[in-house]
Amino acid sequence: MRRPLKRPQGPGQALLWDLLTFEKLMTNQVIHLIYWAGLAMIALGMFGFIGAAIGVAIRDPFPFGILLAIPVVIGGLLVMAVLILLWRSFCELYVAIFKISEHLGVLRADVEAERARLGEPPL
Repeated sequence: MRRPLKRPQGPGQALLWDLLTFEKLMTNQVIHLIYWAGLAMIALGMFGFIGAAIGVAIRDPFPFGILLAIPVVIGGLLVMAVLILLWRSFCELYVAIFKISEHLGVLRADVEAERARLGEPPL
C-alpha cells in the first residue's frame, strides 16, 4: 500500500492540497447543498401539481372540476411525501458512506502511529 503524500502547511496551500488530492473528501460538505436543491426541485414539482389541479377545477364545470381536482391534489401531496423521504434517505446514504471513509482514515492513522511507536515498518 502506498504511503500518503505529505500535506503542505501554508494557509492557502492546505486548501489547494485538499482540492487537488483525495486525502480529505469534500463531498460531505457539498451534500447539504445538494439536499436542499433536491428539496427545492420537489417543491417546484408540487407547485406544478397544485397548479394543474386548480387549472382543471377552473376549466371544467363546477362539480366535475372540483371532483377531479381533489384527487390530483391528494395524489400530489402523497407523491411529494414519498419523494421527500426517498431523497432524504438517498442523501443520508451518501453521508454515511463518507463518514465511514473518514473513520477508516482515522483508524489507518492510528494503526500507523502504533506501528511507528513499536518500531515496526509501515504497511
